[in-house]
Amino acid sequence: MRFMADHDVYFATVQWLRAEGHDVITAKELSMQEADDMDLLARAKALKRLLVSRDKDFGTLVFLDAISSPGVIFLRVAPSTVNEVHQELHRLLGEQTEVVLQQSYCVVEAHRYRIRRLPKDGQTADE
Repeated sequence: MRFMADHDVYFATVQWLRAEGHDVITAKELSMQEADDMDLLARAKALKRLLVSRDKDFGTLVFLDAISSPGVIFLRVAPSTVNEVHQELHRLLGEQTEVVLQQSYCVVEAHRYRIRRLPKDGQTADE
């Protein structure tokens, strides 16, 4: 799968995704480490990459503000839970297709993940 990692994603996670065979580009590699969240979403969508982040603000943007999204994976991870979150991320990526993930906002944490379908472009979560 193709990912764009936000600047706040642990380097260990970027390395892990690459070791798993995924195509990962980081915000830093794109000189976007200080870009705002809307610009990151737009760039990930233009590059046709799922956005991986530890920033929960992306949920507000895609559900309440109806900002178009390429699919978001929100990692609820701390240094002490990295291995467990990687195991759960492995399960998510094995059980879901890239097409499903591109239409979803996923929350991955130690021992579980949740998927919520994204609203269609221009719709809020309430419509």
